[in-house]
Amino acid sequence: MFYSWILQTLYSIRTKKRGRKMKLNYVIIYVDDVVKATDFYAKAFGLPLKFIHESMMYAEMDTGETILSFAHNDMLTMNIGVEAHKGQKNCFEIAFSTSDVQKDFDKAILNGAKEIKKPDLKPWGQTVAYVEDLFGTIVEICSPL
Repeated sequence: MFYSWILQTLYSIRTKKRGRKMKLNYVIIYVDDVVKATDFYAKAFGLPLKFIHESMMYAEMDTGETILSFAHNDMLTMNIGVEAHKGQKNCFEIAFSTSDVQKDFDKAILNGAKEIKKPDLKPWGQTVAYVEDLFGTIVEICSPL
């Protein structure tokens, strides 16, 4: 953990010397049903809805500094000209940290998430669990590092 902190500090110093710093503002998940996605994330993870466009094609959850967004698959086609495959499994995961992994894992399951891996204590001291949302996205529920 100390070694990781040193690497992060050195990287931060090097990045500042270059004069720019990238910041992750959004994670956008393309889904078949934006309303269904926001309802699921509100119930399963307690995330309040921040914004939904009147077209119901785009929405944002209130997740703090980095925004979790959902966009309809048709927007992918509109934005970049690539046709989305309905039901295609997303090739990334999102992670939520919490002080009670078991409680939040159980809440997610109760609200329709599919269990992938029950909470497990990792060798580095972090408790981690995995579920799958209604659209195939892997969601990690973990204790803070």
